[in-house]
Amino acid sequence: MHNIIMQRSAQIGIGILAIAVIGGGIYATTRGGKQATNKNNYTVALVTDSGGVDDRSFNQSAWSGLKAYGKNSQLKQGTKGFNYFQSTDASDIKTNLQTAVKGGYKLVYGVGFTAAPAMTTVAKANPKTSFAIIDAVVPEKNVASLMFKSEQSSYLAGVAAAKQTKSHTIGFIGGIHGDIIDTFEAGFKAGAKATDPNIKIVTQYADSFADAAKGKTIAASMIAGGADVIFQAAGGTGSGVFSEAKATNQNLTADSDKKVWIIGVDMDQKQDGEYTAKNNDKSNFTLVSAIKRVDNAVKELSTQGRDGKFQGGKTITYGLKEKSVDLAKDSASSEVWSAVKTAQKKIISGDIKVPVHP
Repeated sequence: MHNIIMQRSAQIGIGILAIAVIGGGIYATTRGGKQATNKNNYTVALVTDSGGVDDRSFNQSAWSGLKAYGKNSQLKQGTKGFNYFQSTDASDIKTNLQTAVKGGYKLVYGVGFTAAPAMTTVAKANPKTSFAIIDAVVPEKNVASLMFKSEQSSYLAGVAAAKQTKSHTIGFIGGIHGDIIDTFEAGFKAGAKATDPNIKIVTQYADSFADAAKGKTIAASMIAGGADVIFQAAGGTGSGVFSEAKATNQNLTADSDKKVWIIGVDMDQKQDGEYTAKNNDKSNFTLVSAIKRVDNAVKELSTQGRDGKFQGGKTITYGLKEKSVDLAKDSASSEVWSAVKTAQKKIISGDIKVPVHP
């Protein structure tokens, strides 16, 4: 009898130990012989484009989403949790993707369409690793492609620009020309033209997502040419656009008709428009921001992967209807915002079809 009691106690103790170990995230054997593991060991890495995780735009938003996933999954930044690999230019992306794979990350993100060629190659060579690309489609079974209807939020930005401008001249500054930035340009122009058919729209590309100096130079040229609202879809290059607008506005009164307005992109960039006007009034020149909720998409997909529901081989598209692209009100007047909200309802209902190419 004593031996039977001892055996039962030992079995109960093992059961308690197994439960405790599972709660700690270590492998433990269940009665059925299967292995259970805490989901919090699903490691994820992000490979940036040249903008970097502090570009106040696309990469920063993706990194913000990954950090949110890490926090929810009780992971720390590093090789056994979540991390990022910085690319200084496109040639670094393939190496960084390969480094992330060798590091054992379960899911690896590539940011932007410039990552597509490298990801195609690396994903084919590493079928057991899950990959995700933002703003491009890579047709591999182990790659999830995340696409955003940026043309929709850009259309709303165009409406806001056309309602705000005093000079009836507005500008668009793109980073690197391609299908993705085309959606921003196309939507912006369509929204502006629908609001004011006679409006003048000046367009120029910087051929870079990380050249703030060039962004500043292009903005200066547009402002000199009469543009008083500029939409920049240029990543880190856009910081130079904000810098030039600030330099201009500091020499004007806050309510000047010559005030230059900038439209933010990807993240809410209202804080980048803060400045002190000539009359020492605190003011802001970020009119609105065309937001792309890359952070939400990264957090959601990473969580799905952690839970065994990774959508490999699929293209997942986010738009206004899914609340994954939007326009932040920032400094827009009630008149401007009313026009924006009217257009937004029509896009969601399907009454307005927004083009994806200029």
